[in-house]
Order: sequence, then structure tokens, then C-alpha cells
Amino acid sequence: QALLEESGGGVVQPGGSLRLSCAASGFTFSQVAMAWYRQPPGGERELVARIRPLGITTNVEDSFKGRFTISRDNAKNTVYLEMDSLKPDDTSVYYCCQLRNWRGPCDSWGHGTQVTVSS
Repeated sequence: QALLEESGGGVVQPGGSLRLSCAASGFTFSQVAMAWYRQPPGGERELVARIRPLGITTNVEDSFKGRFTISRDNAKNTVYLEMDSLKPDDTSVYYCCQLRNWRGPCDSWGHGTQVTVSS
């Protein structure tokens, strides 16, 4: 059974950076595309970024381009989300997702990690 565990969230000031990690187990990580989603307070869950199994191809949604970077380390079964120039609007719970295929849906979700951007 797939297990995804996010970490790295916390409170950061506007303009700051955070790196989220998602440790995966229970499936062959190197063969699966992965994604990060987020859900702001009172809002809907939205796609942030995706990465193909080998990590060569990534897609970051337009709203986050230039600030967020997705990467993975298949030797560690871990996917990362590097977030720079954070804004208060980035305050959300960030979720890791095991994609069934490149365009989704998600077969498994982590429990999420809270990111709060506040001065």
C-alpha cells in the first residue's frame, strides 16, 4: 500500500523560502509520476507542479513559475518542492500525490504539511 509522508512545512516570512519533502513507500517510486497540490484556507485543492518518473520532465503551473521548483531523488524515494519568494497567499496545506498517469488522477495522497507565510 502506498504511503506518502510530507515534511518541511512551517511559518516563514514573506519573501522567504522553504523546501518541502515527500517520502514515498509501498510502490515502485521510480516508475511513477508525482505531483504537489495545495489547498488554501477555505479554498479548493489546486495543482502546483508535476514531475515524470525519471525527473527529466517537469511542469509547474503558471501561477507558480519562477518561484517554485519540483524535483525528485529516486534513490531516496523522495520528491521535493522548493518554494522561493513566498507570499502570504501561498499559505496553504501542501499535499504530495502519486499520479496514476501524467494528467492524473492521484492514486494516493499524503496527509499534507502546513505552510504559513506571515510577518
